[in-house]
Amino acid sequence: MFLGIDIGTSSVKAVLTDADGLVVATASRACTVSHPHPLWSEQEPEDWVAVAVASVDELAEKLPDAVAAVAGIGFSGQMHGAVLLGQDGRVLRPAIL
Repeated sequence: MFLGIDIGTSSVKAVLTDADGLVVATASRACTVSHPHPLWSEQEPEDWVAVAVASVDELAEKLPDAVAAVAGIGFSGQMHGAVLLGQDGRVLRPAIL
């Protein structure tokens, strides 16, 4: 089994596939985008983590044996974003999209 996680602007999607690439199950959770000023778009990076975990948890609830058999995980993410980190590695502000 393989697990794919796509972090998009509108949602995080998770897909579980078998060794032949056939989709076994999918899950998705919405992401919130804020617009604090005209033409600005921002997201909280911590929210990406929370909804990614929730998506994988949904797959694990549906198919615990399949998720336990995952041999590889692939990630993809949105383009053109900036996550600003401090010297301590912590997020300084919402991600700029």
